[in-house]
Amino acid sequence: MSWSNFHSHCHYCDGRGTPEENIQAAIEQDVKMYGFSSHCPVPFENKWSVKVDDLDSYLMDVDLLKDKYSNQIEIYKSLEIDYIPEVISPDSEIIRRSKLDYSLGSVHFVSQFDDGTHWEIDSTTPKFKKGLEEIYHGDIRQVVKDYYSRIRKMVRIACPDIIGHIDKIKIHNSVELFFDEEDKWYKNEVLQTLEEIKKAGATVEVNTRGMYKKLTSEPYPGKMILTELKKMNIPVCLNSDSHQPDDITAQFQNVAELLQIIGFKTVRILKNHQWEDVRFTRQGMDI
Repeated sequence: MSWSNFHSHCHYCDGRGTPEENIQAAIEQDVKMYGFSSHCPVPFENKWSVKVDDLDSYLMDVDLLKDKYSNQIEIYKSLEIDYIPEVISPDSEIIRRSKLDYSLGSVHFVSQFDDGTHWEIDSTTPKFKKGLEEIYHGDIRQVVKDYYSRIRKMVRIACPDIIGHIDKIKIHNSVELFFDEEDKWYKNEVLQTLEEIKKAGATVEVNTRGMYKKLTSEPYPGKMILTELKKMNIPVCLNSDSHQPDDITAQFQNVAELLQIIGFKTVRILKNHQWEDVRFTRQGMDI
């Protein structure tokens, strides 16, 4: 029994360790399929994405590692692609030109401040509250609706292979309760989004990062959404969103057990460049 991980970061973006250091750690943690997904370049200043001038080096390094470690691990080349309308998307020219093995699409930004600065919803809680007050005048319901609306638009217009941390908008609820995930209006936004994903045939990642960073008690998405995913027969893949070598399989055993309790029998992996569903247990995947 082994693992796969298709959401990872390294020193080319806001992660730690070289690509090779992360691959060596993945092999040690019995990972058989590994995808590099550094944050894609975006056309505004930030401290977390790959710089445009470094993109070719990043892609080349991954290709070199594919050959070097081909007898030990399957390595795949990707980017975590932000969806910001008219700015960046999984269908942008810079993404098409990168010739990725698969695409991972995420929403981190919902709106902008008056000066044009993009508001990052998963930054610190004070920064989240600043945007909530200055842009939305405290209307958290509209924030959440705009967040899920943006995910749905990404799925309709430029659907990636994998939808990243679909309910990350909940991240600040562990600090201060901004909204109740059991409220009918919230569930309605989630269900509308899942319907779009099902129609598009995409995979939803189950992301363990919030748990091992002690930001959430559940993965992204949590049990409520996972239960709906199971009912709708939408495939899921298990990812850690690792930002350093030690995180590559963090919380995998606990989340695999949660998936079993909910009723999942398989998870989706990329094997020999083909997506397939494999059985799993708390000890790993049947790969």
